[in-house]
Amino acid sequence: MKYLLLPAIVLLTGCQSLSPSDVNANNDSVVNTHLEAANSVEINQALLADENIDVIHPIADVDIVLTDQDSVEQYNLWSRIRSQLSFDIPEEKRLIAQRNWYVNHPSYLKRVAKRAEPFLYYIVEELEKNDMPIEFALLPVVESAFDPFAYSHGRASGMWQFVPGTGERFGMKQNWWYDGRRDIVASTEGAIKYLKYLHKFFDGDWMLALAAYNSGEGRVRNAVRKNKRLGKPTDFWSLDLPKETRAYVPKLLALADIIKRPEDFNLSLYPIDNKSVLTQVDIKSQLDLAKAASLAGLSLAELQRLNPGFNRWATDPDGPHRLLLPSHTVEKFELGLSKLSKNDRLAWQRYKIKNGDTLGGIANKFTTRVDLIQQVNNINGNQIRAGKYLLIPVAAKSLDSYVFSQAQRIAKKQNRPQKGRKIVHTVKSGDNLWDIGRKYKVNSKSIATWNGFAPRDTLKLGQTLVIWQKDASNTKTSSYANSKMGNIVENAIIRNITYKVRRGDSFARIADKFNVRISDIERWNNLDRKKYLQPGQRLKLSVDVTNNI
Repeated sequence: MKYLLLPAIVLLTGCQSLSPSDVNANNDSVVNTHLEAANSVEINQALLADENIDVIHPIADVDIVLTDQDSVEQYNLWSRIRSQLSFDIPEEKRLIAQRNWYVNHPSYLKRVAKRAEPFLYYIVEELEKNDMPIEFALLPVVESAFDPFAYSHGRASGMWQFVPGTGERFGMKQNWWYDGRRDIVASTEGAIKYLKYLHKFFDGDWMLALAAYNSGEGRVRNAVRKNKRLGKPTDFWSLDLPKETRAYVPKLLALADIIKRPEDFNLSLYPIDNKSVLTQVDIKSQLDLAKAASLAGLSLAELQRLNPGFNRWATDPDGPHRLLLPSHTVEKFELGLSKLSKNDRLAWQRYKIKNGDTLGGIANKFTTRVDLIQQVNNINGNQIRAGKYLLIPVAAKSLDSYVFSQAQRIAKKQNRPQKGRKIVHTVKSGDNLWDIGRKYKVNSKSIATWNGFAPRDTLKLGQTLVIWQKDASNTKTSSYANSKMGNIVENAIIRNITYKVRRGDSFARIADKFNVRISDIERWNNLDRKKYLQPGQRLKLSVDVTNNI
C-alpha cells in the first residue's frame, strides 16, 4: 500500500496531576516519583523509562509537523476505534489496578499518544484489513509506550518489542544497515502475523494469544495444561503465569475501557482527524538520509523519527526502498528525487589503497560495509593492491548529524557521565560480558546498560565498551554526602522516590540497590540503622538516575 493514513495529533487530558517522568531526564530537574518495585532491575528501569512500561527510551521525542491543515473532522479516530471495541472488560482487580494507574497519570497517556501520532492511524487501517480486534491498536502502548526506538534488557526492540529470533521468524529483516523490528511497516505486519498465529494456536482465545505474545506460547500452553490436570479453569484469569504477564493483558483491557468511556474517568480525548497525513514513498534504490531529509524539507531528526528502521546514514542498499514522509512534503520530495542521478544519491570519496590496507580496515575507516565496497568497485574476493583507487560511499554529513543512527544512539549512551573512573575496553577474541565484568569488578548488566545493548547480545571483535569503575580513592565519599535531598550533584540527575520496604530488606541491601550510603538513608528518613526495617515501611530516597540506570 502506498498511502499510510495517520492522525494529526493525539492528546489525553484530565484533572489529575502531572506524571513525574514528563520532566525530560536530560534536564537538570527534580521530580517526585512513587515506586513500589519488586527488585533493583524493575526499579532502575522504571526510573529511566516510562512509569508503566519495562523498556528503555534512548532518545528524546521529536515533534513533527504532519499536516499543513488545522481542521478537525467531527468523526475522529477515537470514534472509529470506539465503535469497533469488542473485548469484554471484567471488573477484575488486576484490571482495575491498571486502569486506576492510567487514569491517575493522564500526562503519561498524553505523552504516549503524541508518540503514536505518526503511526496510530496506519495501525488501525492494517488491523481492519486483517479483520483483527481493534484493541490491538493500543498494544504498542503496553509494549513500548509507542516508541519505535525503545529496547528492553531482554533484547526486544521496536514499537511492538520483538526479540531478534521472533522478528526474523515473522518477516523482519535485520542487518548492519536496517532493523525491521523498528520499521513501522515491517513490525506492524509482523505483529499482525504473530497475533494471528497465536490466535490459531490457542483455538481462538484472544486473551491467551495476548498472554503468549508477552511470555511465549510454550509458557502459556504449559500453564493451561497444568490447570487441566488439576481440574481448574483454563481461561487467562485462572492461569499461573509470570507477574509481568499477569499484568500485561489487564493493561490492554484497561486502556480499551478508558477509550470506550473516557467521560466516566473524567478524561477528555483530544479529537483526531480521520485522514491521511503520511505517505509511503518508493525511492527505488539506496539513498542518503540527509539528502532525503533535505529533499523533503525536513530536519534529519524528523526523517529518522519517521523511519526508525534504518541503522546507519543511508537506507539499506538491498532494501526496503521506502520512506515514510508527511503527505504534504511528498510532491516536493519526489520532484527533487527525480533530478538526482544514481551517483548523487550518496556521497562518494576516492581512496588510494596503501600498503597493509584490507577491505575490512577500509570499511571500518569509512563506517561502511565490505560488501558495499566490493559491489561498487566490482571486486570479487578480498584481494586489493596498493596504489589502486577505490570509490567509497560515505555519509553526506558528519556522522554525528545522524542523531538517531545506531552508532549515535550508542555514542550518546556511552558518553553519559557516570560516577567513577571511565575505562575503554576493546573486545578481543574470547571475551564475554561476564569475564569483562570480573576483570574490572563491575556488574556485567551495568556494562550492557552503559553501552546501550542487552546483556545477552553477542559481543563483536573490535567493539568498544565504556566501563565505569569505582575510584578507590573516593569510596568513602558519597556524591550525596553534602547534598540536600533533591539537589543536582555534578552531572547527576536526581529523582526523589518513595520505596516500600519488602520482606528481607535491610539498610545495607537498600543502600546497595540504589547506590547510596546508609547514612544518607538515615538522614533522609530520621532513622537509626540499629533499628530493624519493617515490611511495608516507606522510605524517602534520593536516587541518581545517571548512575543507577
